[in-house]
Amino acid sequence: MLSDTLASELERYRIGPRIKTLRLKKKMGLVQLGAHTDLSPGMLSKIERGQLFPTLPTLLRIAMVFGVDLDYFFNKEGPLVAVTRRDERLRLPSPPDEATPFYLFESLNYPIAERRMDAYFAEFPANTQSSQPHRHGSAEFIYVISGRLTVNVDGEETSLNEGDAMHFDSSLPHSYRREGESACTAIVVTIPE
Repeated sequence: MLSDTLASELERYRIGPRIKTLRLKKKMGLVQLGAHTDLSPGMLSKIERGQLFPTLPTLLRIAMVFGVDLDYFFNKEGPLVAVTRRDERLRLPSPPDEATPFYLFESLNYPIAERRMDAYFAEFPANTQSSQPHRHGSAEFIYVISGRLTVNVDGEETSLNEGDAMHFDSSLPHSYRREGESACTAIVVTIPE
């Protein structure tokens, strides 16, 4: 149990409301966040309402899902420079609870708080189906590194080969489908609203 002094100091950081803001920005429910973090929706709700303060490992799990560093929750001031090492990236399957996900995203710029864009290394594994249509943000850019990918934007399909790039309005429903026998990899950049 925390002393009143410690609880008061922790409340200054408004960690719970910051988590809720991130979650709502991504249009994610507590159940979805729980699936990505292995935390119960009840616990996440208590954290968001300030009834429970997360441990650092718990906060780090939440931060990695939203692509932010722990500094985001503690108002770090300083230059906007961050390096994300290959072995430090977190792989987020979509959907999170499927044995064979449609795709896996690895955040390339999660250490930057208040990012203007989200950059991902995406893998569309072999033997997967099309992803479900989804919407987010205002724009998306895809550059195919290897393999072939078909992107459906509002019912119109565009096929991309290795080296091709595509920019589109991501507020429209869109989905991805890997083509061919081998996996496809790409760089995906999204711009939030």
